Amino acid sequence: MAARTVSGLLDGKGLRIGIVVSRFNDFIVERLLAGAMDGLVRHGVADKDITIARVPGSLEIPVAAQKMARSKKFDALLCLGCVIRGETIHYEQVCAEVARGVARSALDSGVPVIFGVLTTENLQQAIERAGAKGGNRGWDAAEAAIEMVSLLKGLES
Repeated sequence: MAARTVSGLLDGKGLRIGIVVSRFNDFIVERLLAGAMDGLVRHGVADKDITIARVPGSLEIPVAAQKMARSKKFDALLCLGCVIRGETIHYEQVCAEVARGVARSALDSGVPVIFGVLTTENLQQAIERAGAKGGNRGWDAAEAAIEMVSLLKGLES
């Protein structure tokens, strides 16, 4: 007897998606948002089913994500931000707390909350991950959100 394998599909039709976006390092984060929006729409998510919440910085992302996840208005959330080592002396703490908060939002709510926060050593790495040769992590976050919604539905059956 073969094992049952459950996988998610990349079909976003009918999904309601929330995006929490940091305004800090907006010249990078806006590229991530553009990639995420493109990915969502190309996979069938309607513009009217996307809600964007803008927060001051990456540390504020988890509380907005948690509020949105608890609202039950969204099938999945994307968290987009950018923390660059040279910008702050408390880089490790910011990165760890944002990651912990995003994960907690997902685990507490059962809603997929995707970590799309760049944590880079320098500006060049951020640029590369926001649409240059490293691809666009916003697009990747959009695909992860859609796939996780499908996967969780598949696990329910």
